[in-house]
Formats: sequence, structure tokens, C-alpha cells
Amino acid sequence: MTSWVFGYGSLMWNPEFDPAEAVTATLPGYHRSFCMSSIHHRGSEAEPGLVLALDAMADAACRGLALRIPEAGQAAILAALRERELISSAYVERVLPLRLDDGRQVEALAYVVDRDHRQYCGGLSEERQAEIIAHAHGGRGPNREYLWSTVTHLETLGIDDPELSRIAARVRDIVDKSLA
Repeated sequence: MTSWVFGYGSLMWNPEFDPAEAVTATLPGYHRSFCMSSIHHRGSEAEPGLVLALDAMADAACRGLALRIPEAGQAAILAALRERELISSAYVERVLPLRLDDGRQVEALAYVVDRDHRQYCGGLSEERQAEIIAHAHGGRGPNREYLWSTVTHLETLGIDDPELSRIAARVRDIVDKSLA
């Protein structure tokens, strides 16, 4: 069993466990994308939000954070991760190779979108993504806070994601206009 999990969205800033180690890392063959409707955590059945997912893409590489799960309590941590991430079966749990920035190669759990699942919504324009994210709200709070926290954490880690930065700026514009 692998003791690592790959964070590319909220797992980076809210893993809900204290990692034994956290190292920036690269996952080849996938990109971070707002390609999954959120009907639980950041949206509802009536007004779905959007959450990030790893979407397979040739020649892509996703930068994120490798989190080593501590041995003490590992079974409980994995159970909690699965309950959180696999809430609607839109993610598929995979064990994939990661390149850690310190040179190590590890196998890590990664939550990859199931393109055949009804919540898959790849290919939305950045404008449409921003509109959805600006207004949606779910059990874990406003969709925009999820986006802004992710972008802030990526910046803190020195990971450049221009698409997410553009969407975050557009969401701020939409929210600011709605408050004016």
C-alpha cells in the first residue's frame, strides 16, 4: 500500500490530516482542470459548482503537493480520504508515479476524474467556469473560496497555473460587480 497521496486542489491546503512529509511534485500525463460538477462539497443538485480533477492528457504534467500519510492512523486517514474524495464516484482512485521535486520517485494515490461519470463536464470555457464558480455554494462553502484558496496555495508553493489565475480574477470581477 502506498503511503503518499497527491494533492492538486483542496488536498494541498486542507488535507484533513497532518502529513508526515509534504513535497512539491509533478504527476505526468494529467492536468488540473475544473472538469467535474460538484453536487456535494461546492455546489448542490439544484446548482452544481465545479471542482478540480485530474484529467488525462497526453504530454501534460500537473504540479502539486505530495503528502506522505503517517504510519500511525494510516487506515483511518485513508478511510476518511476515500469518504471525502469518492463521495459520488466521479473520481477514480489510482496509484500513479510521482516525481518529487527533491528527486525521489514515489507511487501515490491520486483522484482522477471518470470521464464517463455524469458529473464530468470537461471543455467548459473559462468564462462559463467563472460564472458557475462565482455563484455556487455547497456543504463545504462557496465554490469561489475553494478556487481562491487553491490559487493562493499554488502561488505560495511557487506553482504557476495561468488558467486558474485567470478564472480566479474573473470570479473576483463577477463577485465585485454583484456587490456593487
